[in-house]
Amino acid sequence: MAAQIKTAVASAANGAFVPRATFEVSPSIVRSYFLGHHQGALNSMKKILSNIGLVIECRDSRVPLTSTNPLLESSLAGRDRIIVYTKSSLSFFTKTSRLKQKQQHLLEKWSAERNGHVVFTDKTSERSIQELLRALKDRAQAADTLTGLRALVVGMPNVGKSSLLNSMRQVGMQKRAAARTGSSPGVTRSMASPVRVIPEDISAGIDQGVFVVDTPGVFVPYVGDVSAMLKLALVGCVKDSVVPWEILADYLLFNLNLRNPDMYATFCPPTNNVDEFLDTIALRTGKLEKGGTPARELAATWIVQQFRKGSLGHFCLDVISEESLQAWARKGQAGGDGDEKISMTRARKLEKEARKVRNIAKRKAAEGGS
Repeated sequence: MAAQIKTAVASAANGAFVPRATFEVSPSIVRSYFLGHHQGALNSMKKILSNIGLVIECRDSRVPLTSTNPLLESSLAGRDRIIVYTKSSLSFFTKTSRLKQKQQHLLEKWSAERNGHVVFTDKTSERSIQELLRALKDRAQAADTLTGLRALVVGMPNVGKSSLLNSMRQVGMQKRAAARTGSSPGVTRSMASPVRVIPEDISAGIDQGVFVVDTPGVFVPYVGDVSAMLKLALVGCVKDSVVPWEILADYLLFNLNLRNPDMYATFCPPTNNVDEFLDTIALRTGKLEKGGTPARELAATWIVQQFRKGSLGHFCLDVISEESLQAWARKGQAGGDGDEKISMTRARKLEKEARKVRNIAKRKAAEGGS
C-alpha cells in the first residue's frame, strides 16, 4: 500500500491522476454483526469439542487477516488446526504471481509459528482440495481412532465453509454436495450432521474415514476498526443491508484507484468521485430511474457484485508484510478482541452508543428535509 501511495505522489508530479491516499468514512457505520445464532453456534461447538480431533478454520484470501476470528481461536483452543485460505483465485490474477508466492509464504510462516498448518484453496481447483485432503489423511493416521477423525469447519460468515466441505466430499468421496451454499451469509444457521469426506482405509490406518461437521459462520462481537468492517462487508461477510451499498462502492473505488484505475476503465475514466463513478456505471449498464436519472444504489450493488465475482480484478484488501503480521500478532497478544467476555460487553456498549449516533443523524436529516 505504501508503495502504491508513493506511485500516486509521483503521478501527481507528472500531472497524472492522483488517487486518494486515505478513505474517510463516518464512524457511525455499524460495526457489529454478531447475531443470536452466532452465539448459539459457538455454544454448540464447545459442547462437542471433546469429540473433535481437528479444527479447519476458513479465512477469505482477499482479507486473510481481517477474516480471522479471535473468538474461534480462543473458544476452540487445544485442538489441532488447519488454516484454509479460501477463494484464493480471487486474490491474484495468476497462480504464478511472484507477489502471490511471497504473501502466501509469509502467511504460511506466520501460521506455522502458531502451530497451524496452512492450505490455500479454490473450489475450481481440484489440486488445492487434494492438498487439503492429504493433510486430513495425515492427521487421521496419526489420530489412530476407531470411530474416524472428526473435524469442525469454522470461520466468519460467508468465507466458503460449506463450499469447501462440498468440494472435499466431491473429490474425496466422489459424491455430490451435502451442504447448502449461497452468495450471502447466513445460509447455514445450525450445526450440521457429520459428513464423510475421506473413506475408510484400514491398510493406511484410517478407520471409518474422516468426517467433517459444517457450522454456521460466527462474526466477531465488535469490529474496532471501521476499515476492517468495510473490508468484511465488501467481500460479503456481513449481510448486504448492514453497510450502505454506495459506501461499499466508494470503498471499492478507493481500493481500485490505489492499485490500478484501469480495472474499471470499461465503465468510467479515473475518478475519486463516487457519484461520478456510479452515474457513469448506471448509464453504461442501463440502471436508470424514471426519466433517465442514474439509479446509484442499483449501480453500486452491481459494481460491488462484479468485484466479488472477480470481474474487476483480483487483489488482496489486507496488506501482507512482515510488519503487518507482527502488528496483528501484537494485537492478539494484547487481549482485546481475543477475550470473549470483554468483547461481548464492549460490543453491547459500543454498538448501543453507535446506534444513538445514527438515530440522532437520522432525526437531523428528517428535520432538515421538512
